[in-house]
Amino acid sequence: MNWQVLYTKPKWEKKVAEQLNALGVTCYCPTIVKIQQWSDRKKKVIVPLFNHYVFVQVSEKERNSVFDSPGVIRYLFWLGKHAVVKDEEINIIKQWLDGGENNSIDILPYKVGETIKIDKGPFTSHNAVIKEVTNTHYVLVLESLGCVLKMKHL
Repeated sequence: MNWQVLYTKPKWEKKVAEQLNALGVTCYCPTIVKIQQWSDRKKKVIVPLFNHYVFVQVSEKERNSVFDSPGVIRYLFWLGKHAVVKDEEINIIKQWLDGGENNSIDILPYKVGETIKIDKGPFTSHNAVIKEVTNTHYVLVLESLGCVLKMKHL
């Protein structure tokens, strides 16, 4: 079965994943640790990697069972059909998140519009187009995966 994408209420991603797991639905909500700044302190918090999105694996018959979770709004659509994410793409996300801080990518001073081949990390051997270069980060487009990466300078 392919993975499908659910669109959730704001800040409900982790709750929806917990509820769907309790219902027996195979789901995945990738999370990262982020340092949150308040006026009086900084704190590490776990936040979803993709706001509003939870990935689920359900059969055609069980497709509507995800709406038993009150945080689910709808399925995500792409070109008029349910958005489908391949297993290998989910595995790439899992490998990247499991790799921690060791998966960094060095980018030499390239120009916007150039195509590069990534030689380190979870996206090794993928081609990427440099979309934006700033003083703090690079924005790369991975056309083969249909995603955009924003990476900090090393």
